[in-house]
Amino acid sequence: MSLSKIIALDLGKFKTVCCVMDAATRESAFETVQTSPVSLHELIVKQLPPSPADALVVFETCDLAGWVHDLCQGLGVKVIVTHANGEAWQWRRVKRKTDRDDALKLAKLALLDQLGPVHMPSPDQRQRRRLVLHRRSVVTRRTQSRNAIRAIFNQQGLSLAKGGKQWTIAGLTQLREHARPLADCDLADLWRGQLEVELSLMQAADAQLKVLDAKLDELGKDDARIQLLQTVKGVGPRVAEVVVLHLDDPHRFKSADHVAGYAGLVPKQIESGQMSRFGHITGRGPALLRSMLVEAAWVVWRHNAWAQAWVAKISRGSRARRKIAMVALARKLLTMLWSMMKHNRPFQTPISGPPMAALPLPLTLALA
Repeated sequence: MSLSKIIALDLGKFKTVCCVMDAATRESAFETVQTSPVSLHELIVKQLPPSPADALVVFETCDLAGWVHDLCQGLGVKVIVTHANGEAWQWRRVKRKTDRDDALKLAKLALLDQLGPVHMPSPDQRQRRRLVLHRRSVVTRRTQSRNAIRAIFNQQGLSLAKGGKQWTIAGLTQLREHARPLADCDLADLWRGQLEVELSLMQAADAQLKVLDAKLDELGKDDARIQLLQTVKGVGPRVAEVVVLHLDDPHRFKSADHVAGYAGLVPKQIESGQMSRFGHITGRGPALLRSMLVEAAWVVWRHNAWAQAWVAKISRGSRARRKIAMVALARKLLTMLWSMMKHNRPFQTPISGPPMAALPLPLTLALA
């Protein structure tokens, strides 16, 4: 693309460093402004050439990226949101790394067309995705309280029920019998006060989860894609909405390998001379999407004969390899859900056959 000016922004929480590079002469100038919609709007307008289409604004993906992207689009400027996980961004053996250096590197890589663009969803999609991420944070807080409660009882030499049985109505009633307000506890019973605090935090998290789930169910009720993905036995509304919100437009992925790579469910490839091997999965991309898919794979495996056959083939009958097979099943599940979204068709049971034909051998070795 023909450009006359590149505006590279190193976005910060309080200030933003801007590097303005002339595409023809490669001369650059720097400016620092406050990170706010008004300040960035004035900065970009001031730096634009006579034709805004000849300018390019680039910056890294972060919490601020959404509204900055919308601001640039409103001005009719080309914009690239990129990520800093690539090898080109590795700062090794350097004597200096400053905000100006980051902005200048952004501009240089943009000039060389070496930036990997990140898909930017619509404002409504971003709001829903943040709500899903917020729900996971509340689940994490509840899990922390549950773990703290188990630790309290272990420290006192008391046992609790295993798994989820302890968090039933009967199990919670048992816990409350031991709890006591911290202000009423003497030195020997401080653990009872800690238990009261953790029970209160867990109860608050449970209440907020019900509110979040109700809102997500309301939003998902009108989304045909979420309803479509739930035709897979074992895929519930929470998994379906995470897949839909992260994939967004399924047509932006060229192939099943592309979508699997986006979720970090492909192996690392290491090659040098005559040596070529595959390592563990890359683990790049949205962590929430990847973890939800692995959790869903276990449920799908329990309820579908085709999934059980797939896991049996991958694990080769070994229980030690079952977790490896579950990661492979998570990849297969993702590509199936992506295909369903792309072609707008409900789930169809996969044709039985050896999974090794569908899953390249290097990947099965990589998951080992």
